[in-house]
Amino acid sequence: MKSLMTALIIATSVTTAVAQTPAAPVKPKPATTAPVSPAKQTAADTARALQQPERLGIQSDLAWTGFYNGVINGEVNDRMLASIKAFQKDQGAKETGVLNPQERAALASAAKKAQDNVGWKVVTDMVTGARVGIPAKLLTQQTSDANGTRWSAPQGTVQVQLARRKEAGATIAAAAEREKKEPAGRKIDYSAVRPDFFVLSGLQGLKKFYLRGQISGDEVRVLTILYDQATEGTMAPVVIAMSSAFAAFPGAATAQAVAPVRKKVEYATGIVVSSDGFIVTDRQAIDGCQIVAIPPFGNADRIAEDKDRDLALLRIYGVPGLKPLAIGNTGATKQSVTIYGIADPQSQGGGSAVTSMTSNVASGVSDAALSPPPAAGFSGAATVDSDGKFAGMAQLKPAVVASGATPAAAATGVVVPANAVRDFLGKNSVTATAGNPDAKSSVVRVICVRK
Repeated sequence: MKSLMTALIIATSVTTAVAQTPAAPVKPKPATTAPVSPAKQTAADTARALQQPERLGIQSDLAWTGFYNGVINGEVNDRMLASIKAFQKDQGAKETGVLNPQERAALASAAKKAQDNVGWKVVTDMVTGARVGIPAKLLTQQTSDANGTRWSAPQGTVQVQLARRKEAGATIAAAAEREKKEPAGRKIDYSAVRPDFFVLSGLQGLKKFYLRGQISGDEVRVLTILYDQATEGTMAPVVIAMSSAFAAFPGAATAQAVAPVRKKVEYATGIVVSSDGFIVTDRQAIDGCQIVAIPPFGNADRIAEDKDRDLALLRIYGVPGLKPLAIGNTGATKQSVTIYGIADPQSQGGGSAVTSMTSNVASGVSDAALSPPPAAGFSGAATVDSDGKFAGMAQLKPAVVASGATPAAAATGVVVPANAVRDFLGKNSVTATAGNPDAKSSVVRVICVRK
């Protein structure tokens, strides 16, 4: 993450003596300084410093929890900041406009619950190849023909239709005008026509509707969402999510995954595993680093890595009093875990305190998913189960952005099991200690500096 920088500007004025006679020169007056107060970093500055996937994730989660009603595009604006403050107010927290790790985790958890309640999933329509987000628990019926696909609730309270048609010389404006008139009696409350899509919303009979359309060549594709006004409380966030997930013409370029751009300065967490200065951390977090630093101890050497599990082994030298974490044998990973790490300095006002967050672990996979995912700066953090035993390393996986796809998915979290961490250490002749059980005293900040 981008480090906080404070500029201190010193204004000096020096009065030069002017010789009046050939006598001894006049001694100049001492220089005076007038410190200028450092510029205050705003909530918008902090939000803009976040990676694009994280901004998208925050907007999406705010939308799912009913605090944000806008385009999920990762752009920082007054509406996004006001939504963050509204969420903080609802949580009884200080309305700063900047989510701390605990607030971010709470927001992600609430959004995940809302998604699970409606059975949210993103699917590829088999007829058109378009990408569509669907609340599967609400829309249990599906029919398709050559012109598209329709999903609906059993009683027709919610209906979604993806339709396509051919229009010679089609334009966005002309397609939007046609949709305003068909079917007859459609009342338009909102209309937006952009170079690459159009949006309409309003009333269609007794139902609310939302419509988004796109064009490629002479083909027009339109996603229409109809829902009873009584379901608006449930459907409002769903409509925002469906609009943002909709890709009418994904194309071949969308399938080409593009790795996220790494920041020049990135923060992670490391776990001290030996009193000799060995530290294990997330390999991706230090990938491509010119310098890897462990404050306040200095720079670290990279000793080994495991690309399959994204584990990296570092070492610092001549540091007494390190407290290695006990990395012993563990049983099955418990569902609820506590993650100990050092959040990105932007999340704690430039600080470097060790903090913790709770998360749930999905079972049945080798690198189990964490929900909510680790906070920024927590990648490489120590995960401890409900019995106080080391459960593994938490990792924050940056979203892989598909070219042309909007929006990008938010970053995800996994935990690499303790046994895998211990095996990695063993292969590199580092004997895991059975000593210190206090994860909080065994984690350090890792700073990566790239060119």
